[in-house]
Amino acid sequence: MAGSSAPGLLREFLQRGEVMLKFGCFMHCVHNYFLQITVCQGPSMLPTLNHVGDIVLTECISAHLKKIKSGDVVVATSPANPRSVVCKRVLAMEGEQVRVVSPTWGDDKIVDVPAGHVWLQGDNTRNSNDSRHYGPVPMALVQSKVVCRIWPPRGWGWIETDFPNKEFVVNSNN
Repeated sequence: MAGSSAPGLLREFLQRGEVMLKFGCFMHCVHNYFLQITVCQGPSMLPTLNHVGDIVLTECISAHLKKIKSGDVVVATSPANPRSVVCKRVLAMEGEQVRVVSPTWGDDKIVDVPAGHVWLQGDNTRNSNDSRHYGPVPMALVQSKVVCRIWPPRGWGWIETDFPNKEFVVNSNN
């Protein structure tokens, strides 16, 4: 009797393992190519996002298809520290010019956004480490577009693409 149940246990183990492997592959594809849940912390995106750790839903399709546009809030690999991500607003796209009031050099400067790059800037310009510090960001570093805030519940809602810092864009393709 004990010998006949071992093949049954092995078969059940393999079947469950197959289901778990398929689920893992499915979740990997969903996370990397469709939707992600991300925690955004820090004061750089105030008042759009809270500094205490809003949880946002992002979609990856726009980034993969290069359908990001000015005004979108995105999650990108940090150009300054590739082990971390930043959550910033796209202020300008390739071919556009941005008037930069640099926190480091103080004077106004016009910057051309080169091909294949975007200009990322926090909504709270007084407290944001962004393209004003590290320059235009390669589009390949943009991982996803923020769609909505899902936590905290009182702050649930869609993320608007109308941004507060339009005065920094000198000329626009839009």
